[in-house]
Amino acid sequence: MATVNCYIAASPSQVFAALCDGWYYSGWVVGTSHVRAVDADWPAVGSRIHHAAGVWPLVTRDETLVEEVDLDHRLVLTARGRPLGEARVVITLAGESPGTRLTMEETPTAGPGQWLHNPATEALLIRRNTESLARLTALAERRTQPVH
Repeated sequence: MATVNCYIAASPSQVFAALCDGWYYSGWVVGTSHVRAVDADWPAVGSRIHHAAGVWPLVTRDETLVEEVDLDHRLVLTARGRPLGEARVVITLAGESPGTRLTMEETPTAGPGQWLHNPATEALLIRRNTESLARLTALAERRTQPVH
């Protein structure tokens, strides 16, 4: 399981609002090139974001499914990224005055990503997810100046 966390200078409800806008997904999830569609009831349990990965013309189309949701506190997803497989992603938010501590845990659950899971691939997941959280932080904080 690859676990990363970060502090975000925004309230849990502001951070969760960024997660609840499925059209932001490709803006913060590293490896996703664009969002193709978002179910109208996202992020209700069972709803999906339909996304793509890769560079045209080598694009794969897949989806991410909501398994659990606890508004402003927790979001559990099944992220599919064929041909690499799928993963369970648990995002937890906790108030940390005056902002939010966000923790993301990703566990490969199917396909080559699960079969090849080892310390080296976990290190890559951690690096990828650290960058994803940096992008989510910028979206949630709605920065007006870049962080160096």
